[in-house]
Amino acid sequence: MTLGNKIAWDDTVLPFQLDNSDIRGRVARLDGVLDGVLKQHNYPPAVEALVAEMTLLTALIGQTIKLRWKLSLQVQSNGPVRMIATDYYGPSEDGEPARIRAYASFDGDRITDGEPFDQIGNGYFAVLIDQGKGMEPYQGISGLTGGSLKASAEAYFAQSEQLATRFALRFGKSIEPGVPEHWRAGGIMLQHMPKASPHVSGEGGSGEGGLLLAQDVLNEDDSENWNRANILLDSVEDLEMIGPSVSPADLLIRLFHEEAPRVYDAQPVKFGCSCSEDRVRQSLSIYSAKDIEKMTTPEGRVTADCQFCGAHYDLDPTTVGKDAKAADSE
Repeated sequence: MTLGNKIAWDDTVLPFQLDNSDIRGRVARLDGVLDGVLKQHNYPPAVEALVAEMTLLTALIGQTIKLRWKLSLQVQSNGPVRMIATDYYGPSEDGEPARIRAYASFDGDRITDGEPFDQIGNGYFAVLIDQGKGMEPYQGISGLTGGSLKASAEAYFAQSEQLATRFALRFGKSIEPGVPEHWRAGGIMLQHMPKASPHVSGEGGSGEGGLLLAQDVLNEDDSENWNRANILLDSVEDLEMIGPSVSPADLLIRLFHEEAPRVYDAQPVKFGCSCSEDRVRQSLSIYSAKDIEKMTTPEGRVTADCQFCGAHYDLDPTTVGKDAKAADSE
């Protein structure tokens, strides 16, 4: 089903459960969200691919957070791509869309022709959850491993949460007659639901540097269900995943009909940023008039650009900083 040029299930995340396997998961389909993220910047192809992968991971992981919470994923490295940061803002009310934004910081002269993940050096993969005022934020960190961001995310869940997790992701530019070129992406996340405390060996994990992986946190019975679901997931085709003609619910039936899939309400998502002039002023409020003077352009303005959405803010220097009120009263 389509609505104009937009497919009805674009920019949604569908949660599901496989009742016969004790596995939960999500199916994400991104279209306008990914276009919104990537059109803000002229990224090299390798950086585009990394940001697309990170955005898709954020949609799949973020669907579980509560109303008005914020999930952030971040990669920091010493490679050509220094940082990738994404935010997922939980809906303000039930039925409202969640918002996603993302950007990457990189050294263009260090980008090579290798695989996208080759542009990331040594570093870490971090997950942060902000539950709102008065609540202690959560932060978990794991290593970059396995040759991809999705493998690093899988290792994070095994290491930090002791949850067996698998991501299957596809993304790229869609070229159709009569339709402007645009990004499409699809992904599936599987996660085993432990009946009791996870089974974790005291001898470290089987991943790089002893990192725990999915197989390290499952007992023998759980491993059989997990392996079966993963074999079924491996059979998915690219066009099925990206989904211009197969709905998320139909895809689950195609892949997992013997596992008794059960779907819940889909969560709509959209590209959205939280930047504003008030936030810029607040961030500058810690600086003295002398500091603000150093930030002032030759044209006599203080300017700021949002790295997520490209918004440009142009401010009178006498109205910002901790001395702004005194400046206004003169």
